[in-house]
Amino acid sequence: MAFIKVIHPQEAEGKLAEIYRLVRGPGGQVDQVLQIHSLRPHTLQGHMALYKASLHDTRNTLPVWYLECFGVLVSRLNECAYCDVHHGTGLKRLLRREKLDYAAYDAAIERVRLGEKGTSPFTARERAGLEYGLKLTLDPGAVTQADIDRLRRKEFSDGQILEINQVTAYFAYANRTVTGLGVSTEGEKLGLAPPDTEESDWHHE
Repeated sequence: MAFIKVIHPQEAEGKLAEIYRLVRGPGGQVDQVLQIHSLRPHTLQGHMALYKASLHDTRNTLPVWYLECFGVLVSRLNECAYCDVHHGTGLKRLLRREKLDYAAYDAAIERVRLGEKGTSPFTARERAGLEYGLKLTLDPGAVTQADIDRLRRKEFSDGQILEINQVTAYFAYANRTVTGLGVSTEGEKLGLAPPDTEESDWHHE
């Protein structure tokens, strides 16, 4: 039960009902992280635009599974069980497609979170990106040019550094939306993403 009033899809009318139609996932589910915006539908539109741009835009060049690792890491750092379980489930599905071992990557994310040594199965490059995400989450005021230069030395382009920055920042936003308003996974199927939506559908009035 959320901390504030929520207008559920079966109760929605007008603009909210249309937005729900656009953001529903497989089986017609509208995740509760989206329903929590129902009293201010324009913020739901903003949330979805940011989510899709940071994680699922085809112009990003880092793999989606790697960006999802930031979602799991940042959500754990922020103690957001909702996003952790949703994006952990999504990460498991993505890694299965790549024929990669989810359990090994999940354990490696935990090692990053705890500051433990060792990179496997992440490469040293991938671990460096995650460490930036950790620092940006826990101590953003301490991030300096040196942190960016370190990522450049690991052969991240500036555009890829921006991708890492944006997905980390997105989860800071999503985690606080969820935990601050009491969103839960009760009754939800986990790890389902809404279908791709044409940019023209996400105009702001």
